[in-house]
Amino acid sequence: MPIDRRNVLLGAAALTPIVLLGTGCGEKEGDVNADKIFKGGPIVTMNDAARSAEAVAVRSGRILAVGSEAEVMQTKGAGTEVVDLGGHTLLPSFLDAHGHFMNALQIVQWANVSSPPVGPVTSIADIIPVLKEHVARLGIKPGEWIIGYGYDPTVLSDGREATRDDLDPHFPDNPVLLIHVSNHGALLNSKAFAEVGMDETTETPPGGVILRKEGSNEPAGLVMETAFLPIFANMPQPSEEELLDTFDEAQQIYAGAGVTTAQEGATHAKDLRLLRKAADEGRLYLDVVSLPLIFEIPAMVKEYAPDFRGGPTELPDEAASAFGTYRNRLKLQGVKFIVDGSPQGKTAFWSEPLLTPGPAGEENWRGAPLFPPETVDKAAKEVFDKGIQVFSHCNGDAAIDMLIDAARKAGVEAGDDRRTVIVHSQFMRPEQLDDYVELGFSPSFFTMHAFFWGTVHTENLGKERADYLSPMASAVKKGLRCSNHSDFSVTPMDPMRMIWTAVARKAREGQVIGKDERVDVWQALKALTIDAAWQIFEEDRKGTLEPGKLADLVILDKNPLTVDTDDILDIAVIETMKEGETVYERSA
Repeated sequence: MPIDRRNVLLGAAALTPIVLLGTGCGEKEGDVNADKIFKGGPIVTMNDAARSAEAVAVRSGRILAVGSEAEVMQTKGAGTEVVDLGGHTLLPSFLDAHGHFMNALQIVQWANVSSPPVGPVTSIADIIPVLKEHVARLGIKPGEWIIGYGYDPTVLSDGREATRDDLDPHFPDNPVLLIHVSNHGALLNSKAFAEVGMDETTETPPGGVILRKEGSNEPAGLVMETAFLPIFANMPQPSEEELLDTFDEAQQIYAGAGVTTAQEGATHAKDLRLLRKAADEGRLYLDVVSLPLIFEIPAMVKEYAPDFRGGPTELPDEAASAFGTYRNRLKLQGVKFIVDGSPQGKTAFWSEPLLTPGPAGEENWRGAPLFPPETVDKAAKEVFDKGIQVFSHCNGDAAIDMLIDAARKAGVEAGDDRRTVIVHSQFMRPEQLDDYVELGFSPSFFTMHAFFWGTVHTENLGKERADYLSPMASAVKKGLRCSNHSDFSVTPMDPMRMIWTAVARKAREGQVIGKDERVDVWQALKALTIDAAWQIFEEDRKGTLEPGKLADLVILDKNPLTVDTDDILDIAVIETMKEGETVYERSA
């Protein structure tokens, strides 16, 4: 990898569009010579009007020319580097349409208690050696926190939730917190419960879940949703300097996957402070899009607009001016709402009951919203009225109904071009796609669920409802533009698996989840490139290979459009470039 990725890219985002050779604007000979020309392999432009090209020229961080080799080679000058792709495939780099960049800063210091293919855990007993190896590797001392990620009870051979009693004998002197694979909860041991001040007297908050030991009110181990939010917001963290020093390693998770625009999809006030500092210190060489959480807005207003005299949840009239523009590669794009929980954790909000009991054994369980409709309505109107883009986490159809109702009450129409993004849009009803069309909503789907939890969803919802998971094909037929995401670190930052799940929709057990919702590879790629760029109002600068756009590029060892479907999973990233500069290169 190049030694000085950070400094070589500073300020590049401010470059003006390139003037093409032969435009007659009075350039001197040589002014439009390319820095690099790529040829010698498939070039996938992601431009519907011209899907492939023979060569691409890059100059000053932007695309100078795209077309036939003969045409593009006219931009070659004495100093132009001609790059032979050697049969490898060049595409625009991928955009992270929804994920949690701040998790990447710490995941390198957390234990991986995920199940295959992400991690090694297939039973509760498997968790213990993983944590012990983690303690030894990091030299964790008694009293210090042990944190893991990826805990997924749905695939454990034990057929039950792990509890504090499974962890306590092995880690009596350390608080242990294992983040649920949904990112919406965690498993705690007794020491951790004591640290966070949660015991048998703690009431379960509205919209929250605290599993209790049978026959008592003592917390058993798993805490979800609103009961988990304050724990998550106050999780033990490394020092600011330690976190800042992980920014390179965190960005390499993305760059190594061919991603050059990352998203911090639920930003707390303290996280925004860190992101701003990292940006101002020039530590970002990828673009990071931040979505401040709606319930963190009062703290952010107090810090960043101290003279504001409005109400506790109001936004200054000029608040929209803080959104939509990069500053040192960091951009606030919109405000993030969270309406319900996770379907695999059974904390989403559905209009019809599940076929299985709820997380605490409840019958006729259909989940619950995190906040009542009147709260969502008021907050949504405030953000819509201020002209700020809304991103809303909605997994179940009843949660989606709440956002649809809130938007209608706020007078939202498709013609406003607000591009309201409904993150996950996981278990919709078909008629809700018509509501999306009417209101100008855009879904960001999560097709990886088909692989990781397709069987679980079928058991919980029945085949018909489960098959409509992330209905990308139906959305496209309605004319909707939609992205696809990994919700990293819920699932890995793995664009190839995202493409494969959109095309194949196979569960890990092999069955197809919703064959009618499969899309072709071109559409699956659009969901990670141009349509993902469109959702954040960046379609004029990212997502396709066209003159004037940023030279955000990825080279793959194979062409996803021509390999067999299952071979998409084996495609590897050779090199990733941000504005023409290499930010990742595979080791020989």
